[in-house]
Amino acid sequence: MDERFERFVRTTFRSAGRRYAEARSAYREGQDEASDGGVDFDLPRDDEGNARLVCRRYAEKRAVPVDSEGHPACFDPDHPDCRGCAEDVREGVVETW
Repeated sequence: MDERFERFVRTTFRSAGRRYAEARSAYREGQDEASDGGVDFDLPRDDEGNARLVCRRYAEKRAVPVDSEGHPACFDPDHPDCRGCAEDVREGVVETW
């Protein structure tokens, strides 16, 4: 084979290998962050780690834990305000304090 062609193939494969390694590393970092205690919905927290939400059902400030599905501890699946609150938590538009 021509030496220039061999060098081209070698540098192309090395470049592809580096990109693969970078993508694999970024993927693992993302998985590690997601497994560090569940999904973080980027909500303001109190000193105990509870999310500070404004309850849509009772119109009051609450500091409650939020599970990995975006349901606050006070969540009632039968109440439309609670279902709306959980949707807002997952979308990141819930009212907080």
